[in-house]
Amino acid sequence: MPAKDGGYFSRLVRKLTSEVEDLDAHDLSEKSEAGGAQRACDCRSGQEVTVLGRLRTVELCPNTEAATLEAELFDGTDGVTLVWLGRRRIPGIEPGRTIKVRGRMADRNGRKVLYNPYYELQTTTS
Repeated sequence: MPAKDGGYFSRLVRKLTSEVEDLDAHDLSEKSEAGGAQRACDCRSGQEVTVLGRLRTVELCPNTEAATLEAELFDGTDGVTLVWLGRRRIPGIEPGRTIKVRGRMADRNGRKVLYNPYYELQTTTS
């Protein structure tokens, strides 16, 4: 009997032959959708958005007088730079952490950016 497209065997073969990063991106994308968030690749400048993903990097960017905390969020489809103005550190905002953020999408040098987003730290599940 032929395997149906998207059946168990097809998914197993895809998992065994896919790159770990591709599988991680796919899993993140599915979690994002299940969590009621928008896909970052579909978000446009000026829109109010909710994005769920994993923080890849977090760094302090001291610019003149006001420090800025920046983080890169990846949801499996695209990256979004999160910028908290005047912040040096935020407890729980660390690389590898999964968070849900809300705010108005902006564009900075061709990159998607959320300034001072509202955020929810997500609990980790095994």
